[in-house]
Amino acid sequence: MGVKLQNKNSKSKCKINLCALQSPPMSKKTDKTKDQWLAQARTLSEALPYMRRYTGKTFVIKYGGHAMGDDDLARLFARDIVLLRQVGINPIVVHGGGPQIGKMLERLKIQSEFIDGLRVTDQATVDVVEMVLAGSINKEIVSNINAQGGFAVGLSGKDGHLILARKLKRTKKDPESNIEQVLDLGLVGEPETITTHILDLFKETDTTPVIAPIGAGPDGETLNINADTVAGAIAGAVSARRLLMLTDVVGVLDKDGDLIERMTAEQARSYIKDGTIHGGMIPKVETCLQAIEDGVEGAVIIDGRVPHAVLLELFTEHGAGTLILRD
Repeated sequence: MGVKLQNKNSKSKCKINLCALQSPPMSKKTDKTKDQWLAQARTLSEALPYMRRYTGKTFVIKYGGHAMGDDDLARLFARDIVLLRQVGINPIVVHGGGPQIGKMLERLKIQSEFIDGLRVTDQATVDVVEMVLAGSINKEIVSNINAQGGFAVGLSGKDGHLILARKLKRTKKDPESNIEQVLDLGLVGEPETITTHILDLFKETDTTPVIAPIGAGPDGETLNINADTVAGAIAGAVSARRLLMLTDVVGVLDKDGDLIERMTAEQARSYIKDGTIHGGMIPKVETCLQAIEDGVEGAVIIDGRVPHAVLLELFTEHGAGTLILRD
């Protein structure tokens, strides 16, 4: 029974098994589980004010890089997008697909070259670009979101006049003559007009649009557009609360290699000027600056290789990357 009673006249005193009256000691495994529960509760408590603040707001998320090529990260990203929608946020996903395009071109033995980081695109190449971006990649992302309980629809910039584009013109100085030359990039474009009508309809029906970065040129031709550029242009057109750029780096680093967690647009321009921001980070920051100039409240460059990077950025105090805000 756990309690042994003896006659008070007995030489032995009443003995009570106290262990039987107490909860059993917690195992290390139980302690660990409890710690996890408490951590989850703290996370939810911290996230709640941000959820309230962002309800009804639009966030444009550029999705690409390693996060898109890793099955586990892709599944977590899809789950995060569903969660954003469930707490009342309107996410718009714009995706890239450079590595996948490169693999398909190689498979089809179609040669391509790059000038200043942009793929020179002829008709054969743009056919592959459209097939990969608006086809396999786009539908895979849509399927992942739907599999996690969401409702996503895939689009390209050619659908509903979403992205009307013009051919991108770039110039480069000849090192010998110092004369500027116009570079012919072929069927490479940049957004000229973003028609938000179709996006407004999706917002009203709780549908998450997943957008492939191709647009319609002046004559209806398909133009290949940089995904970062498309994300920034759409964010500006819909006056998004945030533009989130998922990359393969932790964010913008200072000259000592430490993460810069927050900066103003003016500071970002000065960092470009003094060389703190350099190389491939310059066009990403410039895209963020243009989006802010077009009305976006803030733009974030975050590491898409980190699980739940989007949630960490939006729903925690310290975020997960570099936030650029208006001056």
